[in-house]
Amino acid sequence: MAGSDFRPVYHPAGHDDELRAAVQDLRTGRWVSMARLLERTDRWGLWTQRTQVLAAVAAGSDVVRAWRAEEPHSVAATVMHTRVTVERAVRAHRAGHPRTGELWQEAWRACRDTAAISPADPVPWVCLLALALLDEHRRMEEHRLPPPGRMLPAGPWGILAEADRRDPHNREAYHRMLQFVYASTPGPLSQAATFAQWAAGSAAPGSPVHVLPLYVHVERYRREGGQERALDLHWVAEDALRDAIRALETWFRHADARLASPLDLNHLAHALWGALRFDEAAAVFGALGRYWTALPWAHRTRDPADRALAEEVFLEARSRSLAGRN
Repeated sequence: MAGSDFRPVYHPAGHDDELRAAVQDLRTGRWVSMARLLERTDRWGLWTQRTQVLAAVAAGSDVVRAWRAEEPHSVAATVMHTRVTVERAVRAHRAGHPRTGELWQEAWRACRDTAAISPADPVPWVCLLALALLDEHRRMEEHRLPPPGRMLPAGPWGILAEADRRDPHNREAYHRMLQFVYASTPGPLSQAATFAQWAAGSAAPGSPVHVLPLYVHVERYRREGGQERALDLHWVAEDALRDAIRALETWFRHADARLASPLDLNHLAHALWGALRFDEAAAVFGALGRYWTALPWAHRTRDPADRALAEEVFLEARSRSLAGRN
């Protein structure tokens, strides 16, 4: 796959073959593969990841409703119903839809009901973190609790703690919390950087939370207006290099790349390439195989909305890294 004819492929499931098959069936209106896949999913981190991907596909159809009608006592169907209602509320908020408030309330109730039905599941609490972003004026008390550490903002720390009790350092929970911190601090990213370092500092080896600081570096680069600066100083700075190597050693070296988030792998490959660590970047590109994501590569282009430009940067970085292997 190192030749010039190599073309990357985007798929939210990445290397997760079973999830990819379920997504394909879901897109044609069939829910049985999704149901059977979730029956076989016995780790909370993987359960969270798979239900998130499935909900993003199912939110545009009534397939989950059909599943619930067929299997009304299925806990997995109830969880997916919650996922879909939350996804729709978040999309409505993003689009400024007039029904956002109504959808938000429906989603909030679904989260609470599902938490009672499946008390060991982190997903209802992860979903509540997603809904916290809709409370732009922080009117709900649960969204403005005091933080557990210095230099962190008030926020939905109690909800994050509930997710943590069920699945320590759940990837999506910490990404949702990071999004909340971004929204709370539209200017400098010092609080977001502090949160990412705080989260990664207590995560176990192999936890994808170790990749979180790399997302903050990309967001800072985006806000600073960085474009088409393939190897600029931002990425070779001491803190960026430190975070890239730490993510490599504490996450990538311990994780199963076949079940890793494609976004995490792309962020790590991007950070190592930007830091001129081509040998290490090559190992991550090898784990990626043919799967890629437009982000973070799109932020290196003159038009982040143009996927073709992002793909060009990805291919350039991949080619340079593979050529630089020892």
